[in-house]
Order: sequence, then structure tokens, then C-alpha cells
Amino acid sequence: MHQTWRWFGPKDRVSIDDVAQAGARGVVSALHHVPTGAVWTADAIAQRQAEVARMTDGRPSGLGWDVVESLPVSEDIKKQKGAWRDHIAAYKVSLENLARAGIEVICYNFMPVLDWTRTDLGFAMPNGATCMRFDLVDFAAFDMHILNRPQAAADYDAALQDQATRRFAAMDDARRQQLARNVVFGLPGAAESFSLEQVRDHLAEYDNITENRLRQHLIDFLSEVAPVAQRLGLRLCCHPDDPPVPLLGLPRVMSTEAHYRAVIQAVDTPANGITLCTGSLGARPDNDLPGMMQRLGDRVHFLHLRNVHRESDDIRGSFYEAEHLGGHTDMVAVVEAALQEEARRRAAGRADCNIPFRPDHGQDILDDLGRQAQPGYPAIGRLKGLAELRGVIAALEPRIGA
Repeated sequence: MHQTWRWFGPKDRVSIDDVAQAGARGVVSALHHVPTGAVWTADAIAQRQAEVARMTDGRPSGLGWDVVESLPVSEDIKKQKGAWRDHIAAYKVSLENLARAGIEVICYNFMPVLDWTRTDLGFAMPNGATCMRFDLVDFAAFDMHILNRPQAAADYDAALQDQATRRFAAMDDARRQQLARNVVFGLPGAAESFSLEQVRDHLAEYDNITENRLRQHLIDFLSEVAPVAQRLGLRLCCHPDDPPVPLLGLPRVMSTEAHYRAVIQAVDTPANGITLCTGSLGARPDNDLPGMMQRLGDRVHFLHLRNVHRESDDIRGSFYEAEHLGGHTDMVAVVEAALQEEARRRAAGRADCNIPFRPDHGQDILDDLGRQAQPGYPAIGRLKGLAELRGVIAALEPRIGA
């Protein structure tokens, strides 16, 4: 398993020096400053590769840009409105430029409007660590009383509506503003972020887009770009919805094994694969993560290994991000299934036998608490997670013959 580390570029509070010292073997990055729908130029890609390759004092880092996360899919493509055909054409050019630069794995997502969604970015744990959390009551309070989405109340039962209304009433203005910021939080250096009014506008444009229609839009997109990726020797891998349940009245099409299987079968080419994120998928109790790795492993091009603690057994419920070997996902079983898939690939002579993974997210501990890095992406918390995962891999490899 190929150990990688997500890096957000020069604005990241975790430096390439830190990544090298953590012992990662490769970097996961993206050109977040390039507007969604625009071409990633060869020069911009080369610049990011150069930034990855050097430490702050100019010495070689020994690292390369191994995985793109993410080459974003525009809202126009997801809705098939506006300039969506131009954006697909630009996406193809970006794939060509990435292939010429030697980067083979391209992660993306198809979540409408918002990327991952959390209500707390620094939830305090009993030991003093902090983590990200999704509180369903807080989210319903945001949806019903801050965003004021029409028909929002219909998405929640009477008991949850009452809890959310009382929770909102107990919030002061600062907490209400913080909750709104948390829900629409963006990536550092990103070219775009949404205001509440822009979120409302985007939601209105999804009024007539059902789950089946959104899935068809994803299939249409892949029917255009997957053949290009296959010709170029690239591997596309769709990240699951996070959380993997409908939010804000929006459909979800990458939340379950059945969702993944439907898209893989609809565009049945090896380049069309998945990012198996144990944290996103693990927020649903009905997702069998070790089994998904076993059954879908042939198309797993990228792994995000993190864990969540679910606070109920409901399909849609509250959760917080646990330590990598804590939480409700059997991480040892997931890693074992991944190593078994790698062994199968080696036996078949596949060139992609080493699956890239990264320690996804992590709790803020020790010096992380004052670093103010990207929420979910601490230096020491991820280092701890990577070390734990390395230990699991080292224990399992001799048994599997990996």
C-alpha cells in the first residue's frame, strides 16, 4: 500500500517538510486556486510538482505529486446547465495535461452544492483533543432556521424539528454565525466559496433533479471523460458523499455499495473506479466497509482511511471523527482486504498493484491545537494515524504474503 499525504499547497499550515518527516511516500494535492470548470494548464501542474519536490530550504523532498484530489466537477456539469459542455471539454484537456505530467490517479466527487459537511470543526474530546463532528440536531437547526430552506421541516420528524427549534433558540448570534460558516466551510486557497444566498440559489436549481437524474448526469459525465482517461492510462476514482445521506433536500448518488456498483456497471471501463473512504461511508451503519473492499476492490483506485464514531444506529445520525483505529469501522479488516486485493493484482500482473492511501483527517492533538491548520488535516493527528496504519500493515503483510 502506497503511503500518501494530502497537501493543500503553499498556503497549507502543514509544510512539505512536515510531510517528509512524517514518512509519507507521496503527496495528494490539487490546484484549488484554479476556478472550477477551467483548464489545469501544464505550467500550473508543473509548478505544483516543483513545490512538492522541494523543502523550504531548497533541498529535495523526495516526494512526488502522486494523486490529484480533486479535479473538481462543476455545478453546471452536475446540473447539466449553463456551460456544462465547455466544462467537460476543459476537464478532458486537464486530464491530458495531468497524464503528460505523469500523474495517474484522479479523485473527484459528485456531491451537489456542498463538499463534506460538518457542524463542528473543533469538537472537544474528553482527553483535550479536538475533531470534526456532524450533529444532526444542529444541522436541522441550520437548515430550518438559518438557511430557512423552503420545505426543510418536511425532511425531519416532529421530534427532531422540536429539538432543532429549541437548539436554535438557545444559540447566541455568534454560535449561529459559526454554525453557518462551518456548514459551508471551504478549502484553503480555493477559488470559490458560497454565501448562504448562493447556497439558496444553487438549491433552487436542483428542485427538479431527482436521484435518478443526478445519477444519469454522473454517468453522462463519465461516458465522456472515462474513455479519455482509459486512453491516457489514468484512473478516475469518485469519492463518496459525506455524510452519505441526503442533505438540504439534495439527492445523493455515491453513498452506498449499490450506488457505486450502478455507476461502475453503467460505464464499465477500468479507468472508471472509486475512492473508498472509510470515514465517509462509515457514517452509515449499513455500509460494510471490509466487504465493499473485497467486492469492489478491482475498481478501488484510492483509499481514504479514517474512522468515525456513530452516535446512533440510524442511517442518518450524528457522528464524530474518531482515532484511526477507534470508531465503528473495523480498520484492521479493511486493511487486510486491501492487502489481499493488492496480492490479486500482483498475481494478475497489474501495474497498479500498490493502492495509494492516505491517513484521512485526524484529531488535533499536541501542537496541532495551536497550529490552526485546515480543519480535519492536522500534522500530528495524521502522523499518529499513519503510524497506526503502518503498524497494521506491517503485522498483516507477512500473513498475506503481500
